[in-house]
Amino acid sequence: MDDSDRSRDEPSDPDTQPETPLEDGSTDGDGGVSTPNSDEVEESDDSAETKAESEERDEFDETGESDGVDDSVETEGESDESDDAAVDDSEEDVGADEPADADESVDGDEGAFGGIEGPESDEEMPLADHIEEMMRRLAIVFLFGGLATLVALTESTGMINYFWEYHIPAPTENRPRLYGPLELPLTRLKVAGIAGVIVGLPAFVYQTYRFMKPGLYANERRYYLAAVPTSLVLGSIGIAFAHFLVLPAIFAYFTTYTADAAVIAFGLAETFNLIVVMLAFMAIVFQIPLFIMLAIMMNLVTRQWLEDKRLIFWGAFLGIAFIFSPDPTGMAPIIVTLTMIVLYEGTLAILRWTGN
Repeated sequence: MDDSDRSRDEPSDPDTQPETPLEDGSTDGDGGVSTPNSDEVEESDDSAETKAESEERDEFDETGESDGVDDSVETEGESDESDDAAVDDSEEDVGADEPADADESVDGDEGAFGGIEGPESDEEMPLADHIEEMMRRLAIVFLFGGLATLVALTESTGMINYFWEYHIPAPTENRPRLYGPLELPLTRLKVAGIAGVIVGLPAFVYQTYRFMKPGLYANERRYYLAAVPTSLVLGSIGIAFAHFLVLPAIFAYFTTYTADAAVIAFGLAETFNLIVVMLAFMAIVFQIPLFIMLAIMMNLVTRQWLEDKRLIFWGAFLGIAFIFSPDPTGMAPIIVTLTMIVLYEGTLAILRWTGN
């Protein structure tokens, strides 16, 4: 037997035998295959299952979190996109509406006031300065009215006799009666006050123009200056209207409805209260055409608006007439109300006829 056959028949050295790996990747200490016992197999199986379950849970958690994050991101993205779209739509709507509104406001301002900006002389002032200037202007008006009253006071006795003889029926028989020591001087002051009203009205219009002049355009200033002599003329017409038409009708009515019951005794104070109030009130009432023309020329109102609101003005005229008229019978307030309505409607009719 040769050496090769002998090497095949001899057992190999255990130290030189290759190590066989176990199922779990380990080898036995002798280089052979070690067979694990049952406890070790169960523990390895349990640990493998636990490891697999933990890996599955980790994967599930990661997947769920990623999905939730993705969903939330998508939801926030969609909401942001919807909000952006809504904002864009609203901005487009606003952008589409703003030019039209701006154009309308510009057109309206240009049509109503002659331009967007005020005149160059218009300057902002503190409220205290405005009030101070207004009080100064009113003081000037009262100064002119007071001076006219003082001048007329020297002729007040002759004016009393003139009005008494003109308005009182049978003036020589119905002489004025005094029921107090101050009735005559107070009556003289009241009669002289008529001159103060005549002079004070145009002074009031002019001082109003001076107060508003910085904020007026050139055409508005012309209207106001033209209103000063017009106010004086209208006030004089109002006094003449009351003196020649209204007061004779009122006193004739007084003497008629009491003729069968009593004899009228005309007291000086009460009689001239009615005369003076009616004269001064008519001087103011006849300014209605001037006020309407100024308001329309300055684009404060329109003729159509005044026509639409005529019933409101009629009611206001009636209330003012009953408040300021000293006649308790209602005759004087009715005459004054009708006069105011005729002036109001007559002015609107002239404007409509002229096309303004």
